[in-house]
Amino acid sequence: MGEKPQPHLIFQSPAIAFTSPWIPLHFKSPLFLCMIPDDTLPLLPPRLPSSSSSSSSSSPSSAPRSPATRLPSTSSDPRPNPSSPKVVVVGAGLAGLAAAARLRSDGIPSSSLRPPTRLAAVSAPTSSTASSSTAGSRSSSRPTPKPEAARLPGLDLRRFYSGALVYYDGRFHTVADPIKHFSDSVKTLANPIGSVLDKLLIGLTRIRVLSRSDREILTADEVRTIDLLTKLGFSDSILDRFFRPFFGGIFFDKELETTSRLFDFVFKCLALGDNALPAKGIAAIPEQLALRLPQESILLNAKAVSIEFGESDSPSLRLESGEILRSELGVIVAVEEPEAARLLAGKFEGRKADRKPPRSTVCLYFAADRDRIPVKDPVLFLNGSGKGIVNNMFFATNVVPSYGPPNKALVSVSLIGLFEGVSDDNLTAQVVRELADWFGESAAVGSWRHLRTYRIGFAQPNQCPPTDSTKDPRVGLGVYVCGDYMTSATFDGALVSGRLAAEALLKDRALIRI
Repeated sequence: MGEKPQPHLIFQSPAIAFTSPWIPLHFKSPLFLCMIPDDTLPLLPPRLPSSSSSSSSSSPSSAPRSPATRLPSTSSDPRPNPSSPKVVVVGAGLAGLAAAARLRSDGIPSSSLRPPTRLAAVSAPTSSTASSSTAGSRSSSRPTPKPEAARLPGLDLRRFYSGALVYYDGRFHTVADPIKHFSDSVKTLANPIGSVLDKLLIGLTRIRVLSRSDREILTADEVRTIDLLTKLGFSDSILDRFFRPFFGGIFFDKELETTSRLFDFVFKCLALGDNALPAKGIAAIPEQLALRLPQESILLNAKAVSIEFGESDSPSLRLESGEILRSELGVIVAVEEPEAARLLAGKFEGRKADRKPPRSTVCLYFAADRDRIPVKDPVLFLNGSGKGIVNNMFFATNVVPSYGPPNKALVSVSLIGLFEGVSDDNLTAQVVRELADWFGESAAVGSWRHLRTYRIGFAQPNQCPPTDSTKDPRVGLGVYVCGDYMTSATFDGALVSGRLAAEALLKDRALIRI
């Protein structure tokens, strides 16, 4: 029997991937969310140039709209042509592709809609250096536990050090996983990032979450994460110096108000697997899903503007181009929660009261001389000082060297919140000043070249209690919704949600194979 797949926390930027070492692609959908942006799908048309910094605005560009077009067929599959799809999937992110793949497995053809290229979802060359590889970087983690993610082999994951370097009191202190780096963890027992009792409590928390199934964790009684940690007996020193920057970076929530269910779920992923970056970038995940579908089933330049409910139990979809797309069996809406609410205005009202302000982040990227960076290890840096705006950062090329040219390092920095009153230039200057204090003169932080700043307004759904990870995907006759806001704000949550929406449709139409 082969080695059992392990869950991993895949590190990837909420904003970008790299098709060359210095060509960031800003995606409409923050990659810490359910949606892997449509721009990551293979064989898409060239992107338009953009400005040096972008926002995550979902407003359409002013470019003229073209009628929806399909990718050219390369399949000799005898199944029905998707020009008359039985199911329409709105959105080609993780959840949408998972839904389409699940339908495909039961022989149900579908059409997946990809919106037109937006100014906020394009690339701009900033260097003549080019590479055919696709890479991704991330400054906070997103869990992908089994079983869903284990069905996506071949990602060639490159692993981080299982721990972090925490900046506190003017120097760095190591926090290490005692199972994976025992000798390092013993050396850190007396450091100021928590007491010896705190480190014992981390071990007990590990045992507690590993003794429970994913379903037990995600349906357990819930409180705020900060309340759980306080109840467990953790001291203020480890809460402020480790938990807030680390899990605050994962949840984009420095106050740790996120549900304890998600904390336990992520902690379990960390205990079982590794932090990692895919060698070919985060695009490798949706590409694997897309390859399970006929290319012609993906519609390009197709933005849905409304879902129309007639007397039939099969709704139709009106596109921005004016085209009407009719489905035989139903429509699966696999877009971000605010867009789903807009499309389903009359059907989604019952959940409006449950929606909370989304989590936001700002991500900055720099190029540095590789021989001047302070460390060569694939380690995450956390701000445990309680001062400044930087929450966490890392050198992506230390994890995957191909993310940059041989003599350059890619630096990824994350802030929590949007900093709406601060210009990009002022943010960049403040980040550089803070990191110069962290690393000293030898790192020459002032010489780092700023590449991009991305402000992600909807970086992750707000998952403060109360939460419901078992929402019914049915929102109307023949209409289903999926996305990580329906389950948990994780890759696995998005994949599970897409599968469950497809299975709900199949069940309603009595089409599930037994």
